[in-house]
Amino acid sequence: MSLRWVLPLILCLFAGCVSSGGGDPTTTERGRNDARDAYIQLGSGYLHEGMTARAKVPLRKALELDPKSADAHAALALVFQTEMEVELADQEYRQALSYSDDARILNNYGSFLYEQGRYKEAFERFQQASKDPLYPERARVFENMGLTELKLGRTGDAENYFVRSLRLDNRRSSALLELATLSYNAKQYVPAKRYYDNFTELSEQNARSLLLGVHLADIFQERDKSANLVLRLKRLYPASPEYKTYLSEQR
Repeated sequence: MSLRWVLPLILCLFAGCVSSGGGDPTTTERGRNDARDAYIQLGSGYLHEGMTARAKVPLRKALELDPKSADAHAALALVFQTEMEVELADQEYRQALSYSDDARILNNYGSFLYEQGRYKEAFERFQQASKDPLYPERARVFENMGLTELKLGRTGDAENYFVRSLRLDNRRSSALLELATLSYNAKQYVPAKRYYDNFTELSEQNARSLLLGVHLADIFQERDKSANLVLRLKRLYPASPEYKTYLSEQR
């Protein structure tokens, strides 16, 4: 989010631009709401630019105007999450959800819990978020549910969620890679290759995908492709566990 238009909006608010009668716009409910939203956008803009310390100031001002603003609490939670202030981030997420069950906040909180290794709690939040059929990032929610199910050892359920994610958005690269891996592990090589090829069209390769690509190329006897992927794995990720796995497989 650019700060170029948010800062003038803040100045306009306190110059009386929003209030039809001039003066302090925060004396009216509409003025307070406009000021609150502008502060939230300013804080979010600072966060997007990596200035977390600055982001806190307008977000605190937003909460002074509206202590029950779920968006302000959620934005502050993201600030604390970025700063690795785990307890404060958790507190702000809970505050936000006490005022709103917005799918975006639920998904963000689920992602935070996932980062902390609290997978059962994360899944519950993702599940809540998935119930909103109008949430534009619902495909991401199902993808997150699949990743969480993998952490919980429920591969069958994970596969179902990845498929649901792709039905909503067939460009979800993480879902494609996970389905390629699950299919490969189940010895379903044709769908594994299809998922993998779709993944490579959408995303940069990583060590894990390169090794999977080597395995699939070997199965389909694509020797040149296999050799090329091995060279990329060696050049880009020489110290990775995946390259060590490849070397051990050659012995």
